[in-house]
Amino acid sequence: MKYIIYARKSTEEDDRQILSIEAQLVELKEFAAKEKLEIVASLCEAKTAKEPGRIKFAEMLSFLEQGKADGIISWHPDRLARNSVDGGKIIHFVDRGLIKSLKFPTFWFEPTPQGLFMLNIAFGQSEYFVDNLRENVKRGLRQKIRNGVWPGWAPVGYLNNPKTRMIDIDREKSSKVKKLFELYATGEFTLKFLANWCKEKNLRGNLGREVAISNVQKILQNIFYIGLMKYRGEIFEGQHEPLISKKLFDTCQEVMSKRGKVQEVRKHNFAFLGLLKCASCGASITAEIQKGHNYYRCTKKKGICQEKHYLREELLAEQIKSFLQKVSLSSQNTEKVLAALEAEQEQAKQQTQSKIESLKEQLNRIETKLAKLLDVFLTDALSTEEYAAKKQELLSQKVGFQEKISDFEQKGLSWLEPAREFVLSLNQATKLVEAENKKEMATFLKNIGSNHILQNRQLIFSPKIPFNLVAERSEANHRNLTFPYWCAWQDSNLRPTP
Repeated sequence: MKYIIYARKSTEEDDRQILSIEAQLVELKEFAAKEKLEIVASLCEAKTAKEPGRIKFAEMLSFLEQGKADGIISWHPDRLARNSVDGGKIIHFVDRGLIKSLKFPTFWFEPTPQGLFMLNIAFGQSEYFVDNLRENVKRGLRQKIRNGVWPGWAPVGYLNNPKTRMIDIDREKSSKVKKLFELYATGEFTLKFLANWCKEKNLRGNLGREVAISNVQKILQNIFYIGLMKYRGEIFEGQHEPLISKKLFDTCQEVMSKRGKVQEVRKHNFAFLGLLKCASCGASITAEIQKGHNYYRCTKKKGICQEKHYLREELLAEQIKSFLQKVSLSSQNTEKVLAALEAEQEQAKQQTQSKIESLKEQLNRIETKLAKLLDVFLTDALSTEEYAAKKQELLSQKVGFQEKISDFEQKGLSWLEPAREFVLSLNQATKLVEAENKKEMATFLKNIGSNHILQNRQLIFSPKIPFNLVAERSEANHRNLTFPYWCAWQDSNLRPTP
């Protein structure tokens, strides 16, 4: 009688269970020699048997069906099958007489009704072991995610800590990942550009692979970077340190939502394209070239529009320059404004505590809602989808409140630090006028304002930081500041003159 030796290990990774194959072969060959069994082939497989589809297993059955062998030698029945399909094939081959003998050093078998019954039990035990192990692993993963620990591979920018079993920030890659978000948030860079940027900066995934365009999009959409985790459609809070702020993440989602799945490839490099909306209909302002000049007009994609005029790029640039000249601050005046803000910092810190307490009350209300939401879900009053959606909304609000509390604890009143940055940006306005760099002008407007619209060929927009915010604090003191800055401070809607 001719036999096939079949040895299998449970993983495809070369560095795991590799000795298991060698040990099986040695033991099986010694067993065959002792029993004086003829061996016609030895098949080794590095694949789990919990699912059908093993190549070597199919090859072994083909050998048996062709009559090239009459029996199988294996270490244990669980090496042959851990699922009902493969186990059934072995039983069926025995019934057909294609397998006349099964030899196991650790298990007795004879092709009799009793032997087949015992083999069925052995295969059933093997399948039960796999199914039970699967459920235990799933339960462990669910508990791990509830504890705020990601149960899988860490995304790029983080590392799996094998000692603590936690997720740590990758000090080498984290700054590049954060820069990736910051670049995309400007709205000036495509996913393809960022994929090339990752290649230039040698930013690779944790498995050493290049960051492709699809990977960039997944990174930008991954809430893991703001301290949350999405597992099987449900959102959980993570114990890992957030890499970016929720504000930056939300900005990236807005940019991605506006662009859609297909990003337009620009044939011409218009400096102010993507900056403006039409005041009449709300459609985007597009640009085109006529007689060698760049003109801006409404796309009219939202229906009838009253704006019928074209605005030449040079005239739009002059409006922006006029505005920059009005609000620009000299270095001397910048120092005065910053000194005034610094003087108010102490008073701002005293007012911080009440604001923090108010935010903490709101945070506690969110946590109470989360607890009640779980109670409602457990009573089957909500579907799984409704529960997951509402939980995601509440957790997003919770992260927002936590960031605000952290900002107030570190910086005092929230307007103070942005106000400093805003003053410093006004100090750069003069340089922008002198350099006449239209791209940088557009970036400057995006940074200091929002809702940029074109009305009757006039640029209008609202500042992101209300100019009267600081003025309300102490009008008498701030009237001594420079006149251009004071005027800008009082005006809630900037209207540059042509």
